[in-house]
Amino acid sequence: MTGKPPIMLVMVLPEDLLKACRLCPRACEVDRTAGRKGFCRVGDKVMVSHYGQHFGEEPPISGTSGSGTVFFSFCNLRCLFCQNWQISQRGEGTEYALHALVEMFLDLQNRGCHNINLVSPTPYIAHIAAAIGMAKKQGLRIPIVYNTNAYESVEALRLLDGLVDIYLPDFKYWSAVVAQRLSGVPEEKPYADFACAAILEMKRQVGELTVENGIATRGLLVRHLVLPGGLAGSKPIFRWMAQHLGTRTRISLMSQYYPVYRSSEVPLLRRRLKREEYDEIVNFLIEEGFTEVFVQDMESAPLFVPDFEDADPFGVGRHR
Repeated sequence: MTGKPPIMLVMVLPEDLLKACRLCPRACEVDRTAGRKGFCRVGDKVMVSHYGQHFGEEPPISGTSGSGTVFFSFCNLRCLFCQNWQISQRGEGTEYALHALVEMFLDLQNRGCHNINLVSPTPYIAHIAAAIGMAKKQGLRIPIVYNTNAYESVEALRLLDGLVDIYLPDFKYWSAVVAQRLSGVPEEKPYADFACAAILEMKRQVGELTVENGIATRGLLVRHLVLPGGLAGSKPIFRWMAQHLGTRTRISLMSQYYPVYRSSEVPLLRRRLKREEYDEIVNFLIEEGFTEVFVQDMESAPLFVPDFEDADPFGVGRHR
């Protein structure tokens, strides 16, 4: 017999990846199936705080019928200014079985949503990969959006290759010192190093953003929140993007910073973003040659602060 033996394809179950968890750059290696929890404080169950139609995303994501958002509880970052702190830090939410997550996806499709938008999904990559596969077998047809803080492991993202249609990473910081101070990222595992590698992998999987009849169907859309005092390091981030992703990359430049949660612990974060700070980055993007940029109204910042103690965290139709 000559040649390579046939490869047997085996579905990877969530529990296989949770016994020594390395699903994000922290690589805590705790056995989540035994009830142990790492930095993200997520065990072996899916925890969701809210799901429903959402109209506050970028136009090709929200469209006219809304994005079918699933807000997962907890996070692998500790952002002092997180607008979703009630769920990302306090962990408010309800445990769901895997089949219930599948039912959520199908329910959102039945409501007419343009996509399934997975918010803060990183600790749940193993569950999500399994749920998407199950949902597609049951008739899920709309695109899957992976909405992340970009502190991701390339190896874990490869579990989603062929399952996720649209990647929506938020490239948060360039400086390792700032990332450590504002989000608790260990300096020995620098945020920007992992974000760059992760976003390159996302681009490899899905390519440039494709929009059909005003609705995104596939591709990469990079978000960036401009912070007061230049804390985010916006210019070096976009220089890197121009060099490694190209100036055709779709960018969502967010001005919605709003002092919430523990932002008062950092003097620069106690105030809103100034218009001139935002305009400086808009002009920089133009100078760098970027042509596909979504910009945000400076006055809209308070509208993007949700209350997850409310049954409708964003308010009915607030972003329509």
